[in-house]
Amino acid sequence: MKFLIAGFGSIGRRHFRNLLKLGEREIIFYRTGQSTLPGEELEGYPVETDIQAALSHRPDGVIISNPTSCHLDVAIPAADMGCHLLIEKPISHSLDRVEELEKLIQRGPSKALVGFQFRYHPNLKQIKKLLDDCEIGQPLAVRSHWGEYLPDWHPWEDYRTSYSARKDLGGGVLLTLCHSFDYLHWLFGPPEVLWSILGNYSDLGIDVEDTAEVGLIFNKTILGSMHLNYTQIPNKHTLEIIGTKGSIFWDYYRNTVEFFVREESGETSRTTHQSPPEFERNDLFFDEMKHFLEIIKGNAEPVCNLQDGIVALKMALQAKIKGSS
Repeated sequence: MKFLIAGFGSIGRRHFRNLLKLGEREIIFYRTGQSTLPGEELEGYPVETDIQAALSHRPDGVIISNPTSCHLDVAIPAADMGCHLLIEKPISHSLDRVEELEKLIQRGPSKALVGFQFRYHPNLKQIKKLLDDCEIGQPLAVRSHWGEYLPDWHPWEDYRTSYSARKDLGGGVLLTLCHSFDYLHWLFGPPEVLWSILGNYSDLGIDVEDTAEVGLIFNKTILGSMHLNYTQIPNKHTLEIIGTKGSIFWDYYRNTVEFFVREESGETSRTTHQSPPEFERNDLFFDEMKHFLEIIKGNAEPVCNLQDGIVALKMALQAKIKGSS
């Protein structure tokens, strides 16, 4: 198979290395020269600076890992050519032209996988099974919390120049950390944004929101809330679910799921699920890339398709609008 990677920032480099691990060697790059990463790894590979020239190589799969605001500049012509797409999250910074991409995907033969890699996390898959099996009864409320210190993300660059910190590139905590919107939708069904409070409260010197608090409801029956920030030390990423018969607690950094249930005896049982000892963060991206290869071969449908990506984008944009009103 032949692949085109658009963008060679940290995520583009990760996808490139995972393709090599999977034995893929026919890889073309589309670059604009804005990445702060060196390009020594690309020696011997074709590099194009024009998207039409890049697509003229006729790739089977296109990996869209350039800045958020530039995603559709690649996705639309690639889908029009019939290429399969792996689009990094969020699919864009606005809804402009999303319908155009949607129509191209519906027309076929292109299929789109959206890069919400937490769909492959063993802890979240365990939580999904617990919920599907009604182990804590009817879910009543859910709380997600994700805070990380932005200057630590990419030590090789000035964080203020990264896409996460720039409004013109589609940055801000709501869009950059929109994984929470996706996995909450995956776990609990149709979402609605009720309210949000957001702002630039830190001394990071960026022009996008660095903190957000969002109120949600799922299936009109499950209350939800979400906290996101660029400032927390140490990092924290947790999920708490309250049901009629028990609760679930996930701690990303501890790699654990704790599951509490009130037994008929009146006692509360506690079960802890730990990720395999060999689990590491790149496993999520590696499993995602293996899945993308199966999609290209016609052996699988996207576990996170374009419609899922649109739902997550709409949630983030609704939160942005409500928080600005």
